[in-house]
Amino acid sequence: MEFVGVLFFLLILFLSFLRQINQYQRGVMFTMGRYAGTKGPGWRLVIPIFQSMKKVDMRVKAVDVPNQEAITKDNVSCAINAVIYYKVSDASKAIIEVENFYYAVSQLAQTTMRNVAGEVELDELLTNRDTVSKRIKDIVDSLTDPWGIKVDSVELKDIVLPEEMKRTMAKQAEAERERRAVIIKAQGEVAAAENLAKAGAILTEKPGALHLRTLNSLNDISSDNSNTIVYAIPLEIVRAFETYNKKNS
Repeated sequence: MEFVGVLFFLLILFLSFLRQINQYQRGVMFTMGRYAGTKGPGWRLVIPIFQSMKKVDMRVKAVDVPNQEAITKDNVSCAINAVIYYKVSDASKAIIEVENFYYAVSQLAQTTMRNVAGEVELDELLTNRDTVSKRIKDIVDSLTDPWGIKVDSVELKDIVLPEEMKRTMAKQAEAERERRAVIIKAQGEVAAAENLAKAGAILTEKPGALHLRTLNSLNDISSDNSNTIVYAIPLEIVRAFETYNKKNS
């Protein structure tokens, strides 16, 4: 019985030394305070007092970067928030080179976002979000590489502008639409004038064409009895009478 008890005690002691590393994790092993390698998934034996192990999650992490007050290159105040996607590429560096890489990446992303926003004008920040996001991603990726961090992407979620700036931009957009409307209307008048000139030239070349056109217009108007028709005699008719009188005189 004593032998069985000893075996049971040794088994419990052995199991207490085991540490499980999941498929999405890596274990950074330290022996007497020194780095002793990175362990893959499975059960690993860790001797207490002499050894310790830090588990690192290797999955992609999404970090919400809170609103950051920034001033653009053209001195416009705005608030920017974003989300950054990254993962640990080297578990040993993530533990040894930086104290808390979760906090460090978040702080670095906030600082970089404010700096990049200050290097561009507001119009570029609003219209070229992809370019600004890529610039933030490249900077954060290069600075976190010594920590064993790989940044996959950075996406700007929202850019909040002051109410005064929103009203100013709305007035600018309205003025731009009015300018386009005036130009389009003027272009339509030019086209209409050109078509009228062509129609007048055609009617002038053919004797009696203007009279036929007038009669056609009268026929269209006469379909509605409520219309009052003011009939203008074409000059061609007057000239025809003049020619007839001259021949008979």
